[in-house]
Amino acid sequence: MDKTDIELLNLMQNEIPIDKNPFKILGERLLLTENEVLKRINKLKNEGIIRRIGGIFNSRKIGYTSTLCAAKVPENEIEKVAAYINMYDEVTHNYIREDEYNMWFTMITRSEENLINILEEIKRNTGLEEIMSLPSVKLFKIKVALNLQGDDTND
Repeated sequence: MDKTDIELLNLMQNEIPIDKNPFKILGERLLLTENEVLKRINKLKNEGIIRRIGGIFNSRKIGYTSTLCAAKVPENEIEKVAAYINMYDEVTHNYIREDEYNMWFTMITRSEENLINILEEIKRNTGLEEIMSLPSVKLFKIKVALNLQGDDTND
């Protein structure tokens, strides 16, 4: 990753323009063409540095439901189970913790019924006996933007 990639990542975290050509606008800020920006983004995606690009919406206000899930996954099954769970577009995060419930993931779906169906499908197809669904009681949103340049430009 070079200095331009870092600048691009910092920009993308904070201000992808709402425009029909957002990457052209980002390119202009970085003195790159739209095509150069898209090539860099694809390279960063292929390297696993960028996992997802998308908007953040208040899902409750548009009728969606979400939950945090916790599962007990045998250590030798973690990669296989994670790969299966991550196939669902509804899964937004998936991470491992050192605990009895060692796999935690978040889901957002269009309905409670869909959420329940997906969790049952995951259990059935992974052999997991239990997945705890822990919907939020009170919602707190914080903005996280990682300053990849190591200076104070993203305070």
